[in-house]
Amino acid sequence: MRIFVALDIDQTIRQRIERFLEGVREFAPDARWVRPESLHVTLQFVGEKPPQTVEQVKSSLAKIQGAAMELAFRGYGFFPAPKSARVFWVGIEAGPELSSLAAEIDEALLAMHIPKEEHAFSPHLTLARGGKSGAPRQASDRTGVKFDRLREKLNALPQPEFGTMTAREFFLYESKLSGGGAQYTKLERFPLR
Repeated sequence: MRIFVALDIDQTIRQRIERFLEGVREFAPDARWVRPESLHVTLQFVGEKPPQTVEQVKSSLAKIQGAAMELAFRGYGFFPAPKSARVFWVGIEAGPELSSLAAEIDEALLAMHIPKEEHAFSPHLTLARGGKSGAPRQASDRTGVKFDRLREKLNALPQPEFGTMTAREFFLYESKLSGGGAQYTKLERFPLR
């Protein structure tokens, strides 16, 4: 099973982002756009694990005593940089509780010999990806070219505000890959106090 740990987002915020996407998608038609119903805040990607390990992951995550937190969704950006973009994202502003939760998840899974994330935790919602899925990157690839028109159009607009929510739980998800994009299923819910 391919699994990851994430926060879900409120329906109101999801709908605002969906309206934003409807207005900008045409400026990067070759990008792979995330379906609005699939939006989530990834806390840790775990990867392929056998069912017995998934059960152990659930037990480890159930011990985490994270705090509920406010999340504000606003602005956008590109990873790794605007001119060489491979990912277009919405920004998330949160207090230290979000980074603490991600660190606690890292530690709980590290105890199970699941490696920590390679990059520092940077909360965001991925909206689109450039480049071809599964294709090795070439030094000559200009994947950022997919986002050039989008960047130009966004520069003329004010930074979008999508709203604020309180996260009171996080989830273990299963990801099933298919030709139409990944399908996400919540396997387990973990409350935040």
